[in-house]
Amino acid sequence: MNIFNWIKYEIKACLRSAAISKKWPEKLPFERITVEPPRDASNGDIATNAAMILAKPIGIDPYDIYLPLAEGLKKLESVKSVEIVEPGFINIRLLSGVWLAQVSKILEFGQNFGSSRMGAGRKVNVEYVSANPTGPLHAAHARGAVFGDALASLLEKAGFQVVREYYVNDVGSQIDKMAHSVYFRYLEALNANSNIPECDYPGEYLKDLGKALVMREGDNLINALEQEWLEPVRTFAVELIMTNIMKDLLTMGIHMDRFSSERAIVKKNVISRALAKLEEAGLVYRGVLTPPKGKCPDDWEPRPQLLFRSTKFGDDVDRPLQKPDGSWTYFSNDIAYHMDKVERGYMDMIDVFGADHGGYVNRIKAAVSAITAGQGNLDVKLCQIVHMLDGGKPVRMSKRSGNFVTLSEVLDTVGPDVLRFIMLTRRNDQTLEFDYRQVSEQSRNNPVFYVQYAHARACSVIRNAKEIFVAEDLSDFALSQAEINLLTDHNELKLSKLLASWPRVVESAASSHEPHRVAFYLANVAAAFHELWSKGRENARLRFILKNEREITMARIALVRATATVIASGLKIIGVTPMDELRG
Repeated sequence: MNIFNWIKYEIKACLRSAAISKKWPEKLPFERITVEPPRDASNGDIATNAAMILAKPIGIDPYDIYLPLAEGLKKLESVKSVEIVEPGFINIRLLSGVWLAQVSKILEFGQNFGSSRMGAGRKVNVEYVSANPTGPLHAAHARGAVFGDALASLLEKAGFQVVREYYVNDVGSQIDKMAHSVYFRYLEALNANSNIPECDYPGEYLKDLGKALVMREGDNLINALEQEWLEPVRTFAVELIMTNIMKDLLTMGIHMDRFSSERAIVKKNVISRALAKLEEAGLVYRGVLTPPKGKCPDDWEPRPQLLFRSTKFGDDVDRPLQKPDGSWTYFSNDIAYHMDKVERGYMDMIDVFGADHGGYVNRIKAAVSAITAGQGNLDVKLCQIVHMLDGGKPVRMSKRSGNFVTLSEVLDTVGPDVLRFIMLTRRNDQTLEFDYRQVSEQSRNNPVFYVQYAHARACSVIRNAKEIFVAEDLSDFALSQAEINLLTDHNELKLSKLLASWPRVVESAASSHEPHRVAFYLANVAAAFHELWSKGRENARLRFILKNEREITMARIALVRATATVIASGLKIIGVTPMDELRG
């Protein structure tokens, strides 16, 4: 049960009743009313902006809205008090039994507690990673990979039908340059050419690709013309690099539902259908672009081009849809790719891009709006860069990659659980520092350890309870029947409120497409649990297990078990394994 949704329903019911009796305007912005925890917990359990939202359209003071609302809410058995604070927020306190009752619900539903029907089975396409198949994944790719995968799991928890998709950019000049580099390494492996040019893609992995090509082709391509070897080398290299990328993703626990090829999209000629939609919207025209700002290239010349009116959406210039040779630009292919998603039935799409795509967002969103006649929804999430550190010092470049730290090296060092959790300890649009030394510490400064330790500590408490109360049924069902209202300490109530808010966290994080909220929430739950455990060390009466007091012990064990369940549920969304015990 989402307590916040329930209170919101009751607030709207009270206000609609007041609107009728007091003859307020018929159309009021009820959809703008928010119900959430107050910033300062001392102000109450729930805060709403209802009075401020409705005061202006009605033309009355917020206090005159508070009075009928408070009168209606106070009739609810679960409401303890209602008060208004400047400039018009209404704070609501519920009886402690409302929050404690959710502990029993958690034990009843297990990790299904917090699952929502908000998505109502609506299909959502989440595209993430989508690194060009020109080399191994690097550490920065990990952020987009973790963010996208956690977001997909979060949306599934909220009731959406999700497909996880990787877009393989397997055409274009970058792929051709990579194929040339592999061919030169092929010649090098055969000692067939002593004048190897400087490769566009340095690093040990290119030598590996060259050797692998020798294993497949022998010396068959030594004397071949470029038009003969380019296509097979390009195809071979892309397939092998994608195989290694998929291995890294699987090591991280990421399983893609679909890999879509840009080359296949181009061959299907989806762009023609997409362009027809853009033309209908008046977003395509043939024109001449002005010279690039700054130093103009020597080969630049004004020429008529097929252009997209991206300036209409905040871009600094309109963008070409075709190259001088008549082939489509990357932007055109990307429009076609989104058209392909739409034709597969995905009107709701989320793209996870790197920070360098910031200038690309408005134009692709505008194109999607045009090809769907405004019915499609595209949200683009940008993931900022990751600074790799070791004890505060930048980590050196990787010999294997040549110019970056590979994802596989990070995974070998810290493992997937640490990597996944740390990548969600900042908002996606904020720069993140990943410090090897800090993430290896077993301390409160290491958030993944702190959360996993809370789960392990909870499991330890339950194991101890089983040893002491040997004849007692400590199953989740039995614990759900405990006298939970015996929990009266402030810290016990604080923890129960946090646990009860899990359904709200799921829905709010899913609505905003912000999976980092789950990591933040888990850190708060872990802190509250560790604090309660510490109180037991200071005051023997607050210990979880009191050998001679069965009822209070069962109630506290129920709270501990509920804590472990919610933490495990949250870690599942992030893709991190909950530990039953931690060893140094």
